[in-house]
Amino acid sequence: MLSAIAHGETEQGATIAAAVLPAIRGLDDDRVKLYYDLVYNSLNKAARRALEAIMKGYEYQSDFAKKYVAQGRAEGRAEEAANAVLTVLQARGLTVPEAVREHILSQKDLERLERWLKKAAVAASVSAVLDEPN
Repeated sequence: MLSAIAHGETEQGATIAAAVLPAIRGLDDDRVKLYYDLVYNSLNKAARRALEAIMKGYEYQSDFAKKYVAQGRAEGRAEEAANAVLTVLQARGLTVPEAVREHILSQKDLERLERWLKKAAVAASVSAVLDEPN
C-alpha cells in the first residue's frame, strides 16, 4: 500500500498498484474504499489507465463494492427510463414544462418510471401520465 502511494507516479506505479488489489480484497469495506482511493489518486495518468484496464471485467468480491455497483446500475436504469418517458412524450407532440421535466428526471423509482412510460404512450396529456392513483 505504502509502496503504491510512494511510487505511483513512476513507471512501476501500475504494476505496484495491481499488486495492491488482491492484498486489500479481504479487508473490511471501509478500508478497501479508502485504500483503493488512496492508491488510485497516487497514480499518474498512464498508471490509472492501466489500473482501470485491469479492473475492466473484474467482479468485485466485497459486499461494499457490490452494493455500489448495484446502486450505480439502478441509477442508470432509472435515468434511462426517465429519458424514455420524455422521449415518448416529445415524440407524441406533448409539451413538457421544465418543472415537469425536472420532476421526471429526478425520479429514482424504476417501477413508477415504467408506469409513466406505459402511460406516456397513450395519455392525452402530460398530467395524465404523472397522476398516480392513491
